[in-house]
Amino acid sequence: MPRSLKKGPYVDPKLIDKILKLRKDEKLIIKTWARYSTISPEMVGYIFGVHNGKEFVPVNISEDMVGHKLGEFSPTTKFVRHGGKMQREIEQKKGDGEAVKTEAAKTAIKK
Repeated sequence: MPRSLKKGPYVDPKLIDKILKLRKDEKLIIKTWARYSTISPEMVGYIFGVHNGKEFVPVNISEDMVGHKLGEFSPTTKFVRHGGKMQREIEQKKGDGEAVKTEAAKTAIKK
């Protein structure tokens, strides 16, 4: 559920101070842990390093992002793959296709 309209969007005060101290033409990455902060129009054009729990993910703020939270653009989990029998078959077919390509490349080099 979004924040109450009478309260307005929440932006971390420390983050606002960092933005106001920087000029727009400076291309420094503003590091922050405040994933819950709402993106305001003053932030457009800056690059933020949003912490995802392990590292800072650079996020270039554009006009389309205004109103969203910073954390939406810095995923905290990394998708590896789906498991199961079907996935193994898909990977095996993919591996067979690559093996055929390498064999073809080797024969082309020998000729």
